[in-house]
Amino acid sequence: MKKPNKESQSPLSFLKNLLIARWRSLLLLLIGVYLPLQVFEILTVNIWKNQAGFPWDVPILLAVHSTANPQLDVLAVTLGIIGLPWTAIPILGAIAIILLLQKRWRSLAYLLTASMGSVIINRTAKQLMHRVRPQLWQSIAPESSFAFPSAHAMTSITLVAILLFLTWTSSWRWLVLIFGSLYIIAIAWCRLYLGVHFPSDILAGWMVALGWTIGVSLIIKPYRTKAKSIYGDRADDETTLLPEERNLVTKK
Repeated sequence: MKKPNKESQSPLSFLKNLLIARWRSLLLLLIGVYLPLQVFEILTVNIWKNQAGFPWDVPILLAVHSTANPQLDVLAVTLGIIGLPWTAIPILGAIAIILLLQKRWRSLAYLLTASMGSVIINRTAKQLMHRVRPQLWQSIAPESSFAFPSAHAMTSITLVAILLFLTWTSSWRWLVLIFGSLYIIAIAWCRLYLGVHFPSDILAGWMVALGWTIGVSLIIKPYRTKAKSIYGDRADDETTLLPEERNLVTKK
């Protein structure tokens, strides 16, 4: 016969303790997934109804363009090349190889899922929305593809999010956070400066990429990896399934 569970609680007590134990994950789910995707949904619906976008799109573009000069032209074009999705492939590929050699399979799974999913979401959204790019002036680096959401914005967020989650248990995360934030802002500025995106394209790219990368992290949990010891031992979480994951796999 089964022994009675001495730790059994009332439903309200259980709910309270569960929420206290999981409040960080719930807060991250709300701020990092729900709110960004809600903003993306609002942007998408409004642009679907009105391709011209929002009242603040054109004034912001014109304000950025008013600062144009030859030095900024060179900087903007250079940043545009650096921020290309194709430029991120060698960087992510090198990181993936390192993770594979270190047998950090959970982190590798997160990198591949987050990056490939971001590309698929961007391509799908562009084809569905068919939003044309701004034509307020002759761009020095014109683009011919659809505008919404910005692939540069999504790539920058995805790349920084991957690096941030992979360094979450180390002091490197602060360096990634600071320089990553500057990188994201710089890439967004160059797209506006070149006149190839509306601000709403940039904001939509940020929001959907943020919601996707954080959402995937809550499922794969790359941040559960423990810091390596001085002997280089790898964390068990990287090469083995968590108990709840194992139960899902073996459940019939």
